[in-house]
Amino acid sequence: MRFSYVTLFEGLIASYFEDSILKRAIAKGLLEVSFVNPRMYTKNKHGKVDDYQASGGAGLVLFAQPLFDALRHIKKESPQAYIIFPTPAGKLFTQNDAKRLSHKEHLVFVSGRYEGIDERVIETFADELFCIGDYVLTGGELPSLVMSDAISRNIKGVLGNEDSLAVESFESPLLEAPCFSKPPIYENKSVPSEFLKGNHAKITGLKNQMSESKTKYFRPDLFSRFCVKH
Repeated sequence: MRFSYVTLFEGLIASYFEDSILKRAIAKGLLEVSFVNPRMYTKNKHGKVDDYQASGGAGLVLFAQPLFDALRHIKKESPQAYIIFPTPAGKLFTQNDAKRLSHKEHLVFVSGRYEGIDERVIETFADELFCIGDYVLTGGELPSLVMSDAISRNIKGVLGNEDSLAVESFESPLLEAPCFSKPPIYENKSVPSEFLKGNHAKITGLKNQMSESKTKYFRPDLFSRFCVKH
């Protein structure tokens, strides 16, 4: 899988791949990461990539020319490139999207800044638009990283134990059951005793009950949908 990031601020993204699981995935050749700075494509004599809105109003917009040229260059070199724009107008990004996109060869994330991106860029190049939540960020770099991380976990070989994917939250209608580590008692708080007895059928049953209770308490919206299906 190749991730390309079209961004003015490579450093905001690059450091995330310098540790832990994603660093190992790059070392094993499972992931490749590259960056494209629109500033390298601008024809503005002052090196600008942003301008005032045509309609007036506060805030600058990334104008069309540098992004048109940058994305055309990417598509020319990599015709299979699948271009994603993080934007409030996009559909909510979900685990199903992460799993589906993990089968693509090359994903390109275009990060807006300031008041956003000239809409003509999105209309011309977007394969999909995604939103990660109903709040405002200063740029598209964080949403791009959130999506990349979720997608990466679903690429074969990236996780040390792929069985862990099957029991995580959002892989089923319910949240994952609470998890515990050793020691069995810490500061007078105990691990559920059934977890320590080795009866896997009872452990599974208890985890299912705890998963339902956790979902009902923390995510009643998910629990309501679960109840309808069952």
